[in-house]
Amino acid sequence: MNHNDPFDNKMKQMKVGFGNLPNAKKIVYVALLSSLAALFQSAGGFLPGVGYFISPLSTAPIIVCAIFSIRFGFFAYVLTALLLLILQPSELIVFPFTTGLLGLAIGVSFHLLHKKLSIIVSGGVGLAIGIYVLLYGFNFPVLGPTVSQTLSFSVVVCVFVFSIFYSWLWVGLSKILIKRFVKFIF
Repeated sequence: MNHNDPFDNKMKQMKVGFGNLPNAKKIVYVALLSSLAALFQSAGGFLPGVGYFISPLSTAPIIVCAIFSIRFGFFAYVLTALLLLILQPSELIVFPFTTGLLGLAIGVSFHLLHKKLSIIVSGGVGLAIGIYVLLYGFNFPVLGPTVSQTLSFSVVVCVFVFSIFYSWLWVGLSKILIKRFVKFIF
């Protein structure tokens, strides 16, 4: 990303604003965003059908927390997983390897990488690896029962292409989200 980019300034403003908060307030923000992520992720179990469209939104709170700081992003990731253990245990295997991992990868990438393409690729690679671990490591049918859990070149390529595309969407949405979040909170 270009350091003259207005988004960089918003992100820096958000990091500084969050950094200036008392520790108790930081913990409250992370807890609220983690709770929101857990509710979004568990929506598929509570609202069959429409909930599956809400579930991917669990990525956003993790991205925001990881942009606050890498440490608080990791805390939000772990706290969301723990909340899912209580709310919707069936989602506990999906979140850490898909939506949660994508949010963490994108949020951390905003800290470490400065080019949009690098951020997109790192998020996409994180998501693809998470899906591969579920699909081939745990033999969990994360892509549905029609996709074989035996290693297939076409499935690997399709998952990778989808993951890059999905990461691109989330990086774009993150920019919009951060701009609005800074106006609302700081």
